[in-house]
Amino acid sequence: CESHLSLHRHRQRAGKEGQVLHRSKRGWVWNQFFVIEEYTGPDPVLVGRLHSDVDKGDGTIKYILSGEGAGTIFVIDDKTGNIHATKTLDREERAEYTLTAQAVARNTNEPLEPPSEFIVKVQDINDNPPEFLHGPYYAMVPEMSNVGTSVMQVTATDADDPTYGNSARLVYSILQGQPYFSVEPQTGIIRTALPNMDREARQEYDVVIQAKDMGGHMGGLSGTTEVKITLTDVNDNPPKFPQSVYSMSVSEDKVPGEEVGRLKAKDPDLGDNGLVNYRLIDGDGMNMFEISTNSETREAVVKLKKQVDFETKRSYTLKVEGSNPHIDSRFLAWGPYKDEATIKISVEDADEPPVFVAPSYTFEVEENVPQGTPVGRVHAKDTDVANNPVRYLIPRYTDVDQFFSISEDGLITTNRPLDRETQPWHNISVSATEIGHHQDTKVRVNIKVKDVNDNPPEFASDNEVFMCETHTKTKTPCFISVLDKDEMAHRQHFTFSLAPEVAHNQNFTLKDNRDGTASIYVLRKGFNRLTQDVYFLPIEINDNGFPSMSSTNTLTIKVCSCDSEDNIGSCHMAPHVLPAGLSTGALIAILACIVILLAIVVLFVALRRQKKEPLIVFEEEDIRENIITYDDEGGGEEDTEAFDIATLQNPDGANGFLPRKDIKPELQFPIRPGLGRPAANSVDVDDFIKTRIAEADSDPTAPPYDSIQIYGYEGRGSLAGSLSSLESVTTESDLDYDYLQSWGPRFRKLADLYGTKDCSIYDADDDEDS
Repeated sequence: CESHLSLHRHRQRAGKEGQVLHRSKRGWVWNQFFVIEEYTGPDPVLVGRLHSDVDKGDGTIKYILSGEGAGTIFVIDDKTGNIHATKTLDREERAEYTLTAQAVARNTNEPLEPPSEFIVKVQDINDNPPEFLHGPYYAMVPEMSNVGTSVMQVTATDADDPTYGNSARLVYSILQGQPYFSVEPQTGIIRTALPNMDREARQEYDVVIQAKDMGGHMGGLSGTTEVKITLTDVNDNPPKFPQSVYSMSVSEDKVPGEEVGRLKAKDPDLGDNGLVNYRLIDGDGMNMFEISTNSETREAVVKLKKQVDFETKRSYTLKVEGSNPHIDSRFLAWGPYKDEATIKISVEDADEPPVFVAPSYTFEVEENVPQGTPVGRVHAKDTDVANNPVRYLIPRYTDVDQFFSISEDGLITTNRPLDRETQPWHNISVSATEIGHHQDTKVRVNIKVKDVNDNPPEFASDNEVFMCETHTKTKTPCFISVLDKDEMAHRQHFTFSLAPEVAHNQNFTLKDNRDGTASIYVLRKGFNRLTQDVYFLPIEINDNGFPSMSSTNTLTIKVCSCDSEDNIGSCHMAPHVLPAGLSTGALIAILACIVILLAIVVLFVALRRQKKEPLIVFEEEDIRENIITYDDEGGGEEDTEAFDIATLQNPDGANGFLPRKDIKPELQFPIRPGLGRPAANSVDVDDFIKTRIAEADSDPTAPPYDSIQIYGYEGRGSLAGSLSSLESVTTESDLDYDYLQSWGPRFRKLADLYGTKDCSIYDADDDEDS
């Protein structure tokens, strides 16, 4: 839709003495602007055009557009005044836009016309189908209803404009559910369409309703919903006994009140419509028997009214009637709503032990009553002609804790106070025996312990809750529910309040919801877990029993760290000095490493203090170099002393005892006998080495060092001179080393290298082996 707005200049002339007075008035004269919603064309849609009467087409006028959607949804050509919509509009989101237009001078931006408002309305199209916002629906209608009975009304909504066209004019129709139901096209009211719909034949119907816009014409949009309709029951069926004659028997030893037999009339109706009342209407046994209705099974129970005697009369006849107490007057013609049956009762002869008046007994007694309180009386009778007296006994296997005792006349009393919360029912047996006979009869006695309000209310769940420390608004951290071990009466309720000592605290408050629960509210925003991470809130709870009981329960509120989504994280007090991002496991590992390092340092210092002198004694006159090998399993770095190689050049010194230089022994041990020491002038170096090894092994003060120490200084008076491999490479020697052949196999390699053979390459590995 395109509109054109133009500015007209009105001139009013008036004057005196030929003077012409000019008065101009400028204003926007416009028609309604419209734009169709959901336009999806390739080009922006032209909404309209603005034009001022001062615009002469020379480009000196600039048009300005402002207001709702200006610049984003609606743009204007500042030269021509054309307004275009740049985006697809949705009427259901916004139906109209208010804009302001103004013409200004392009060079100075001075207003040439006063601003004027205009409205752009979004024109509706049928782009929204009808919707049933409250479906699926459930409805009920009585069975046997007349045709046209209203079931319910369904309503659909259409988001299109109801004031424009037929986009929102709806018509209802039924797609599923014929011929049982129909729907009014304009209102959506569902009505019955078939008479005499019987619930006993079919109870539920699934109906589908359609709503179509455009008045139901072709091209309209539609929506559907499901309606589940249930037929409710009416009393349209009379009761009926399955049999016309019932046979029963009763022994002469039965006592009045005992059951003789049961019968039941069938009625397919539900609830009160299916209730049947029974009564005896005729027969010679009307004075001997009575009939009642069982409240649970809805059966007719025939009981003895008077005791029968086999020798006096052996059979009785009764006529019973079953009828509906609630009759629907609309269906009286379908009656009568009653039926009759005959009962034939035969009397049997018996010689039985005593029998109790009732098949079972149920008594009630309050808890906490004192010892000796009467509970109830049972009665057994001897039906024999002798009519012997009866003795009563409570078998202990049915009352292990001996809560009860029974007297000679069948009165049951308590032996001690009872507690309903511990045991609400006591199911015991009572045995009746004729005096002088061994036959007995047992009866079940159910004793209900009635409740007394003797337990205060308490928290029903854990009394510990968690809340985030960084919450920004007051909120409810928890709901409190209570548990009372006593029975809850119909009108019993609980009241909640904060304990007096915290009634005026500034952190939390309590609200009694009056439904057995209470809510805890936060009074301030934000908590600091480092300042306080646990709050204890004592709460008083009272019941309205008689007598009233109350208790004080403490609610523990823990302040926890939470993430951005309020998920509970850590709830323990955070350390103040720990750096951020360091986990507890990492701290433990660091502390363990520090402890181990400290232990090593202490051990090293202790070992150093135990040493009496340094490992190697440096003498001023001795100049030695050490070549130490570590490719063995010796004693480590301190293993720098094996034996004095100077003895090789001075065998005379072998006779004296040479102490170790790496440790100062406190005790001197004599050389073990039998080891043998070589002669003073002997040159058997192999025996000398074995002797030194044996001495080192037997010395308890020497650590087990296995390294070999070689000295560059070879002593005084040596004929062999230096054996240093370093010197042999750079110097020429005319010495004869053939005597090494006689030193044994350990020096064979040296004899080969420095003997008569000439070798210019030094083998470091062989030297180490030597």
